[in-house]
Amino acid sequence: MTTSSGKQVSFWIDSTPTTAYPAFSNRLSVDVAIIGAGIVGLTAATQLKKAGKTVAVIESGHVAAGVSGHTTAKVTSLHQLIYADLIEQIGEPKARLYGESNQAAIEYVAALVEAEHIDCDFSRQSAYTFAEPDSELDKIKDEVEAALKLGLPASFVQETSLPFAIAGAVKFDNQAQFHVRKYLLHLAQTLPGDGSHLLERTRVLKVEEDDLCQVITEHGVINARDVIVATNLPILDQGLFFAKTHPKRSYIVGAKIDPAKAPEGMFIGSGKGSHSIRTTPHEDGLLLLVGGEGHKVGTVTDTEACYQKLETYVRDRFGIDTLDYRWSNQDMVSFDQLPYVGQLTPLSKHIYGATGFSLWGMSKGVMSGMLLSDLILGKENPYAELYEATRATPFLKPDLIKNGMDVAARWVGDRFKNLQSSSLTEVSKGEGKLLTIDGDKIAAYRDEEGTVHAVSAVCPHLACIVSWNNAETSWDCACHGSRFSCDGKVLHGPSVKDLEQQTIS
Repeated sequence: MTTSSGKQVSFWIDSTPTTAYPAFSNRLSVDVAIIGAGIVGLTAATQLKKAGKTVAVIESGHVAAGVSGHTTAKVTSLHQLIYADLIEQIGEPKARLYGESNQAAIEYVAALVEAEHIDCDFSRQSAYTFAEPDSELDKIKDEVEAALKLGLPASFVQETSLPFAIAGAVKFDNQAQFHVRKYLLHLAQTLPGDGSHLLERTRVLKVEEDDLCQVITEHGVINARDVIVATNLPILDQGLFFAKTHPKRSYIVGAKIDPAKAPEGMFIGSGKGSHSIRTTPHEDGLLLLVGGEGHKVGTVTDTEACYQKLETYVRDRFGIDTLDYRWSNQDMVSFDQLPYVGQLTPLSKHIYGATGFSLWGMSKGVMSGMLLSDLILGKENPYAELYEATRATPFLKPDLIKNGMDVAARWVGDRFKNLQSSSLTEVSKGEGKLLTIDGDKIAAYRDEEGTVHAVSAVCPHLACIVSWNNAETSWDCACHGSRFSCDGKVLHGPSVKDLEQQTIS
């Protein structure tokens, strides 16, 4: 297997210090418990504490080291091509609210950075969705027309600072980009004190709702009147969000670029197979970030090839031969293109969540944190109805039906497919393989020293079979996006339990 170059870690995480907030160790009572220390959780916590509420942010790992720490960190209301579709599907008034809410998120971040002097490489940038083939040009023009109709800062251009020709692009002025982890680390350090807490290395197992909710963690119980589940996909199996979204994984590479040759602005291609492009300050120069090669989680085993394709793209388009960074990320894609934000179920009076950001989690995550804090504070929010988490989902939409069939096929078919192997001798060094041994479905990985790591192949979430991810030596579940290390430790929910260890003689 050929391996692409680059340090396998997110630049945002590699260029910031590791946090060391305490783990939970005793009983605790607060006004609001927030599960997840990413952009949703920390935005909501910041707002709630400023409003006089006591909060406890509970993170299974470290602050902003999950999905928020692996993003491209564009803060924009230009989400590839969406406004023409939204006008057709939900009408102009609701489409306008979508645009306004994402614009409000940009201005919220800008105002907070200025007011609190946050050193996070924040800069105003133009955002572009570009079409290379002429066949995509009509879609670009339709998007410009739709965005202008909604009052968004759009224009049509045929030239950009990209080092290759395009057929045309929709341009949004006065958008933004930042170093997401520097920004979130600042929010995090303002939270502890005055009855509020930030807890790391504390996994939440479940929440029991009553007039006073009990957040049950592996270390004890936290009592709270209200609870926000800000874990990308809610870890609580309420509201069927795992059935109203699907998990998508994408890849990012970073390479040093001569500032004189670097493109100015933030870019994404139109259509399938598109690439995301931006730069960020790095040492004394710039780092070019290119993302793409997305796919549904768990459906691609040779994920190393995704990085190789990105490396080829960077070399061919920008003349750069060596990568400095490479990492991946995933998000939940909503079937009606709108995130779900609010109470998890019609019967939930005190448990809230946010999911379905469809790979645009910076603006939508900030917007969600603002909205959730308003709901808990009893303040009117103009976007609450649009994003209501309990809204009816069009289950008869073709893509939703297809996803349900895909999940069902995985659940049934995986029990018979790719599990015919029955001996550990069939697992080579550096390889992960699914086996059936004595009737048990086993996920086995043999490391480069020859040691075998064997765990159950059955995801603890809803019993789908995991798949091997060779670039990141992980076991990934295609059904709902849970991911596990080669030793079975949870890397990404909704599962809150590890894969069971297997002893094989």
